[in-house]
Amino acid sequence: MDIFKILLIIHIGGGSIAFIVAPVAMAVKKGGQHHRRWGKVFFWSMTVVASTAIIMAPMHDNLFLTLVAVFSFYLAFSGYRSIYRKASFKNGKTAAIDWIFAILNSLFSVSLLIFGLMGLPQAFGIISVVFGTLGSLMSLKDIISFIRPSDDKHKWLYSHMTGMIAAYIAAVSAFSAVNLNFDWLPAPVQWLWPTVIGVPLMRTWINSYKTKFSRGKKIENELILRKPPEVELEN
Repeated sequence: MDIFKILLIIHIGGGSIAFIVAPVAMAVKKGGQHHRRWGKVFFWSMTVVASTAIIMAPMHDNLFLTLVAVFSFYLAFSGYRSIYRKASFKNGKTAAIDWIFAILNSLFSVSLLIFGLMGLPQAFGIISVVFGTLGSLMSLKDIISFIRPSDDKHKWLYSHMTGMIAAYIAAVSAFSAVNLNFDWLPAPVQWLWPTVIGVPLMRTWINSYKTKFSRGKKIENELILRKPPEVELEN
């Protein structure tokens, strides 16, 4: 068995795990032991998916796969890191690793956007423009939060939800495009329907928390909060 097939098996395995465990993490009590456990499994599964994709893509000269892999990983990274950046949302002391990945994702997302614009009106041009735009906006939003910390003490929670749910939407998008062989559907639809459906649902869910907090609900009443480890993906 050659190296590509081995990487492909690992890639599919990681993607399958991420696809399955994310709904479990979203269904259980937020902040509880099970939520944290399955959330970590999802994050590291997405890391495996992105890492193997980045290695495999040059083997088949697939620039699109490389750029999308980085974009998908950053969504999970940003959401996962938000838990460990609670203090930085207030004091602006952002770790170097957050700056590095935000800048890298900016570069890759802009490249994906340019790649898409050059490919318009072809299907993958449309897909690349959408993902490139979303990735660029995500990085810009994070960088702005590094420079200008938010006054909202719940900002870390909204950032966590946005990143992790968006990463799952990306996983569903890849699963749909690769495994759901609906040839009668245009390629952009096969790739983008999870985004069209998932993003409004994500915003609705986040807004529900904002409404609760605006009415005086305490975050401790909505989540089981425990102090995260002192060192995790930190400098």
